Amino acid sequence: MSADIVKVPKSKHKVSLWVHPEGQVIGSLFVRQQSPHHAGEESPAEVLNEEHPFIVLEKENPEQLRFYNRNSIIRVEYSEESLSEADPISCQINMMDGSVIEGTIREDLPPEHSRLFDYLNLDNTRFIKLYLTDDQVYLVNKSYIINVTTSD
Repeated sequence: MSADIVKVPKSKHKVSLWVHPEGQVIGSLFVRQQSPHHAGEESPAEVLNEEHPFIVLEKENPEQLRFYNRNSIIRVEYSEESLSEADPISCQINMMDGSVIEGTIREDLPPEHSRLFDYLNLDNTRFIKLYLTDDQVYLVNKSYIINVTTSD
Protein backbone atom coordinates (compact mmCIF):
# COMPACT_ATOMS: atom_id res chain seq x y z
CA MET A 1 0.00 0.00 0.00
CA SER A 2 1.38 3.38 -0.97
CA ALA A 3 1.96 5.97 1.78
CA ASP A 4 0.57 8.65 -0.57
CA ILE A 5 -2.91 7.16 -0.20
CA VAL A 6 -3.07 8.12 3.48
CA LYS A 7 -1.48 11.58 3.12
CA VAL A 8 -3.70 14.60 3.69
CA PRO A 9 -3.09 17.23 0.97
CA LYS A 10 -1.73 20.40 2.60
CA SER A 11 -0.65 23.88 1.56
CA LYS A 12 1.67 26.35 3.24
CA HIS A 13 0.31 29.54 4.84
CA LYS A 14 2.91 32.20 5.71
CA VAL A 15 2.75 33.43 9.33
CA SER A 16 4.75 35.25 11.98
CA LEU A 17 4.75 33.58 15.39
CA TRP A 18 5.68 35.27 18.65
CA VAL A 19 6.95 32.46 20.85
CA HIS A 20 7.95 32.57 24.52
CA PRO A 21 10.88 32.96 25.16
CA GLU A 22 12.28 32.76 21.59
CA GLY A 23 10.61 35.87 20.11
CA GLN A 24 9.42 36.33 16.54
CA VAL A 25 9.67 33.37 14.18
CA ILE A 26 8.71 33.67 10.50
CA GLY A 27 7.65 30.65 8.52
CA SER A 28 4.71 28.70 7.14
CA LEU A 29 2.04 26.59 8.78
CA PHE A 30 0.77 23.53 6.96
CA VAL A 31 -3.00 23.83 6.38
CA ARG A 32 -5.30 21.23 4.86
CA GLN A 33 -6.41 22.01 1.33
CA GLN A 34 -9.90 21.01 2.46
CA SER A 35 -11.02 21.99 5.96
CA PRO A 36 -12.94 19.31 7.89
CA HIS A 37 -15.29 22.07 9.17
CA HIS A 38 -16.32 24.05 6.05
CA ALA A 39 -15.83 24.32 2.30
CA GLY A 40 -12.39 25.54 1.29
CA GLU A 41 -8.92 25.59 2.77
CA GLU A 42 -8.30 25.21 6.48
CA SER A 43 -7.38 28.47 8.23
CA PRO A 44 -4.41 29.07 10.53
CA ALA A 45 -6.95 29.64 13.33
CA GLU A 46 -8.27 26.10 12.86
CA VAL A 47 -4.72 24.70 12.96
CA LEU A 48 -3.83 26.63 16.13
CA ASN A 49 -7.06 25.70 17.92
CA GLU A 50 -6.71 21.94 17.46
CA GLU A 51 -6.27 19.84 20.60
CA HIS A 52 -2.84 18.38 19.77
CA PRO A 53 -0.05 19.95 21.85
CA PHE A 54 2.29 20.69 18.90
CA ILE A 55 2.04 22.38 15.49
CA VAL A 56 4.40 22.05 12.52
CA LEU A 57 6.11 25.17 11.19
CA GLU A 58 8.53 25.42 8.28
CA LYS A 59 10.86 28.17 9.50
CA GLU A 60 12.24 30.53 6.83
CA ASN A 61 15.70 31.58 7.98
CA PRO A 62 17.39 29.23 8.41
CA GLU A 63 15.06 26.88 6.56
CA GLN A 64 14.10 24.24 9.10
CA LEU A 65 11.11 22.14 10.06
CA ARG A 66 10.11 22.79 13.68
CA PHE A 67 7.45 21.53 16.05
CA TYR A 68 6.17 24.25 18.40
CA ASN A 69 4.24 23.69 21.60
CA ARG A 70 0.96 25.63 21.31
CA ASN A 71 1.27 26.72 24.95
CA SER A 72 4.47 28.66 24.14
CA ILE A 73 2.93 30.59 21.23
CA ILE A 74 1.88 34.07 22.38
CA ARG A 75 0.34 35.25 19.11
CA VAL A 76 0.32 34.58 15.38
CA GLU A 77 0.06 37.18 12.61
CA TYR A 78 -1.02 36.51 9.02
CA SER A 79 -3.07 37.94 6.17
CA GLU A 80 -6.65 36.92 5.47
CA GLU A 81 -9.65 38.75 4.10
CA SER A 82 -12.62 38.88 6.43
CA LEU A 83 -15.59 37.09 4.91
CA SER A 84 -17.79 37.45 7.97
CA GLU A 85 -20.87 39.64 7.90
CA ALA A 86 -21.13 39.61 11.69
CA ASP A 87 -21.27 42.87 13.61
CA PRO A 88 -17.67 43.64 14.61
CA ILE A 89 -16.79 43.94 18.28
CA SER A 90 -14.00 46.48 18.83
CA CYS A 91 -11.68 45.69 21.70
CA GLN A 92 -8.30 46.29 23.28
CA ILE A 93 -6.21 43.40 24.60
CA ASN A 94 -3.56 43.94 27.29
CA MET A 95 -0.93 41.22 27.14
CA MET A 96 1.43 39.85 29.82
CA ASP A 97 4.47 41.15 27.90
CA GLY A 98 3.11 44.71 28.19
CA SER A 99 1.89 44.98 24.60
CA VAL A 100 -1.54 46.39 23.81
CA ILE A 101 -3.41 45.09 20.77
CA GLU A 102 -6.44 46.89 19.33
CA GLY A 103 -8.73 45.40 16.72
CA THR A 104 -12.10 43.87 16.00
CA ILE A 105 -13.62 40.46 16.46
CA ARG A 106 -15.76 39.41 13.49
CA GLU A 107 -17.19 36.04 14.47
CA ASP A 108 -20.67 34.78 13.71
CA LEU A 109 -21.97 34.06 17.21
CA PRO A 110 -25.43 32.94 18.27
CA PRO A 111 -27.57 35.98 19.23
CA GLU A 112 -27.90 34.80 22.84
CA HIS A 113 -24.08 34.55 23.15
CA SER A 114 -22.84 37.44 21.00
CA ARG A 115 -21.07 39.53 23.64
CA LEU A 116 -17.29 39.96 23.88
CA PHE A 117 -17.40 38.05 27.17
CA ASP A 118 -19.09 35.10 25.42
CA TYR A 119 -16.48 35.02 22.67
CA LEU A 120 -13.57 35.12 25.11
CA ASN A 121 -15.06 32.20 27.04
CA LEU A 122 -15.61 29.84 24.12
CA ASP A 123 -14.42 26.44 25.34
CA ASN A 124 -13.09 25.09 22.06
CA THR A 125 -10.59 27.89 21.34
CA ARG A 126 -7.14 28.48 22.78
CA PHE A 127 -6.55 31.41 20.40
CA ILE A 128 -8.92 34.28 19.72
CA LYS A 129 -9.01 35.85 16.26
CA LEU A 130 -8.62 39.62 16.07
CA TYR A 131 -8.61 41.73 12.89
CA LEU A 132 -6.18 44.65 13.10
CA THR A 133 -7.12 45.80 9.57
CA ASP A 134 -9.37 44.37 6.86
CA ASP A 135 -6.79 41.69 6.05
CA GLN A 136 -4.29 41.60 8.93
CA VAL A 137 -5.18 38.98 11.55
CA TYR A 138 -3.76 38.21 14.97
CA LEU A 139 -4.47 34.95 16.74
CA VAL A 140 -3.91 35.68 20.41
CA ASN A 141 -3.29 32.94 22.97
CA LYS A 142 -5.82 33.43 25.78
CA SER A 143 -3.23 32.26 28.31
CA TYR A 144 -1.13 35.39 27.71
CA ILE A 145 -3.99 37.89 28.03
CA ILE A 146 -4.24 39.98 31.21
CA ASN A 147 -7.49 41.76 30.33
CA VAL A 148 -9.71 42.79 27.45
CA THR A 149 -11.83 45.93 27.22
CA THR A 150 -14.35 47.04 24.64
CA SER A 151 -13.47 50.13 22.65
CA ASP A 152 -15.71 52.46 20.64
